Amino acid sequence: MSDQLAYLDHAATTPLRPEARAAMLPWLGERFGNPSGAHRVARAARQAVDEARDAVAEVVGCRPGEVVFTGGGTEADNLAVRGVHAARPGPVLCSAVEHEAVLRPVAEVGGSTVPVDARGVIDLEALEARLTADTTLVSVMVANNEVGTVQPVGAVAEVVHRRAPTASVHADAVQATSWLPLPDLLAGIDLVSVSSHKVGGPQGVGALVVRGGTPIRALALGGGQERELRSGTHDVAGIVGFAAALRATLAAQDRTAARVRALRDRLADGLLDAVPGAVETGPGRDERLPGALHVCLPGVESEALLFLLDEAGVCASAASACASGAQQASHVLAAMGVPADRARGALRLTVGWSTTDAEVDHALAAVPAAVARLQGVPA
Repeated sequence: MSDQLAYLDHAATTPLRPEARAAMLPWLGERFGNPSGAHRVARAARQAVDEARDAVAEVVGCRPGEVVFTGGGTEADNLAVRGVHAARPGPVLCSAVEHEAVLRPVAEVGGSTVPVDARGVIDLEALEARLTADTTLVSVMVANNEVGTVQPVGAVAEVVHRRAPTASVHADAVQATSWLPLPDLLAGIDLVSVSSHKVGGPQGVGALVVRGGTPIRALALGGGQERELRSGTHDVAGIVGFAAALRATLAAQDRTAARVRALRDRLADGLLDAVPGAVETGPGRDERLPGALHVCLPGVESEALLFLLDEAGVCASAASACASGAQQASHVLAAMGVPADRARGALRLTVGWSTTDAEVDHALAAVPAAVARLQGVPA
């Protein structure tokens, strides 16, 4: 097993930023108050949570009072879909390439999916045709977690608000937060999900932005925290770390995106040159997230390839991370019309804020070697 490590799975989770670690440390020790209390220790914790709420509001482009802290992006997605449907039952729609955290709640409430094209972009005509006057919610992610496709969420909101004026629009911005200027993109969106560990913050923290006037009902009842939409004692350390990561992300967003895009493009070009028959999946590079690279490699199975890459010190994936850790067939590739035989060789390599040139170099040596070994090509 290689001692050298190239971590190229930032779409699954990112390393903790030093700014987040530093901000969290006091709240893991001498600062420990419950923000729902009334004494000075509790008030200090509440102030920290409120300041973190300001950071989320700045990144998303909303009022601080519209930010509801959650236990992560999955909880935020569930609260958006199931909470809005509970408050106003009716048809629910989402794109066919959403994360399971949206797809499964949509299925649970009897909703349906809208097709996408070969790039993974939602079909706006199909969406418009399926909207009815009693549609409750439409959920479309800002950017896809497997192939990085950026969706036209503004156009989606325009169609929905024109055809179904009482419907709410939800956007899962978990993958997009690190890379895109969300306030401009999300101006017409009613609910937005974001996640801490995709921006260099701690795992287990996220937020749902609920714009004023959006009908929504709590899924869990208790002490009434977070505008009575998410009861439970706040994870102050996690929330503070989330905010610090967001501030660090926003301060260097343009510079980081440019650097990461260059690394991604070098990695993509190198793999396409080194592996005959390799196909880059999804839209053009300018139409997807800067760090997103998805390729389909001929003559290999993803699971075997990932095993060899792990042995070689390259951390990658084939699709979205699941609880078992096993590789599953990608509903995203199926929805995009990628043939099953091609999809069997899927490889997702995602670059992030901490990625170095050395990691890209290591991957450019390890991936072609692993593919050649599986194909039985002599060294």
